[in-house]
Amino acid sequence: MKIKSEKAYEDLRNERPQFWNNLSYNNKFDMNTLKLEFEDILDAEKRLKRFAPFFQRVFEDTKKTKGIIESKVFKIEKASREIEKYEKIKIPGKIYLKGDHSLPISGSIKARGGIYEVLCLAEKIALESGMLRLEDDYGKLAEDKFKDLFNKYSVAVGSTGNLGLSIGIMSAVLGFKVTVHMSCDAKEWKKEMLRSKGVIVREYESDFSYAIAQGRKEAQRDPNCHFVDDENSKELFLGYSVSALRLKKQFEDMDILVDQEHPLFVYLPCGVGGGPGGVTFGLKWVFGENVHPIFVEPVQSASMLLGMVTGMYNNISVQDIGLSNRTIADGLAVGRSSEFVGRFVEPIVAGFATFEDNELYDLLKILYDTENIALEPSALSGFKGIKMLLSTQEGKKLLSDINLENKMDKATHLVWATGGRMVPKDVMMADYNKASYKL
Repeated sequence: MKIKSEKAYEDLRNERPQFWNNLSYNNKFDMNTLKLEFEDILDAEKRLKRFAPFFQRVFEDTKKTKGIIESKVFKIEKASREIEKYEKIKIPGKIYLKGDHSLPISGSIKARGGIYEVLCLAEKIALESGMLRLEDDYGKLAEDKFKDLFNKYSVAVGSTGNLGLSIGIMSAVLGFKVTVHMSCDAKEWKKEMLRSKGVIVREYESDFSYAIAQGRKEAQRDPNCHFVDDENSKELFLGYSVSALRLKKQFEDMDILVDQEHPLFVYLPCGVGGGPGGVTFGLKWVFGENVHPIFVEPVQSASMLLGMVTGMYNNISVQDIGLSNRTIADGLAVGRSSEFVGRFVEPIVAGFATFEDNELYDLLKILYDTENIALEPSALSGFKGIKMLLSTQEGKKLLSDINLENKMDKATHLVWATGGRMVPKDVMMADYNKASYKL
């Protein structure tokens, strides 16, 4: 094991919140050297557009957007001022919220990658059957004859919650038999919602890595079963990446500049890595050297940071260094990160921030009271990235390394809110009541 930073490793072992300035980061990295290309993102965008008529037919909440699954960028001026008080810092530039908590169909960022992979499978089966052509109106996929076709196949996935929701809801609507293997961290309401859709839910007393391993093993016994592999899936990765194309247009419409004088920092909650990795891949193609992605993880589940600092990726787990992998941020409760994602995005992730759980409740309360935005705890993680970037020696070193310390007054901070709309009101208020901060 060749440790890249002894301090970062010791902070991990001792459960100390930190910012790590990624030594491999190159903000001018040549994206053409990666195995996936910009054309792959454009291809994913085209596929999503082909399915837009289907979405409009079967999901009421996609009709206003003409079948496009996308979220708004929110101005959060009141919350920004309150967060400055809470964190006791002055935040230069402006903070916005990317509202993936309100995405149609499954109410989280997983509505991007998870749904996209199921669409890839459905399209492949339908085209090969001869019942669908690329030039057809994909609204026809809502017909019973396609449900009968898809019912010959099954889908399986391992999940801490939100990926399972997106895969389960989408697969069931199309007609696939679907099984979600849920880790011990999964919330009860997510399991109940899946079962209400006709999804088989298998529960485990162990964590995400075990659940995904069991799901993979079971799927291998069935030649007609497609396993959505959150640790290694190119389709999931590309589904997330499309968001960058949409974000560019949203920024243009809102007159938000991103250039050398107006840097963009994007704060991404990180579990196994697929969601933030795919988004980062898209962002770097769209905004190039002017965007700086930062992954944010709980101190007890900082698996991507651990894998990168040690160079061991998925060959080391947080439990190996004495961490519990227990966190209220259930979507981030991953002890072993994706090697595929870690190696792929290592040169394009600016840094990592870690945080302690109890702060998420306070931030949840702040967002709800100031902006009337309801998020699940893990979706508040990004705000801790801002604090750690601006207030730590390592964060300040990153800004110095990329020559931005004198340009932060014109910076845009985009916090990616990864889930919240589907959370039952009583569950949301229970989390709200755990906050100790008084506005």
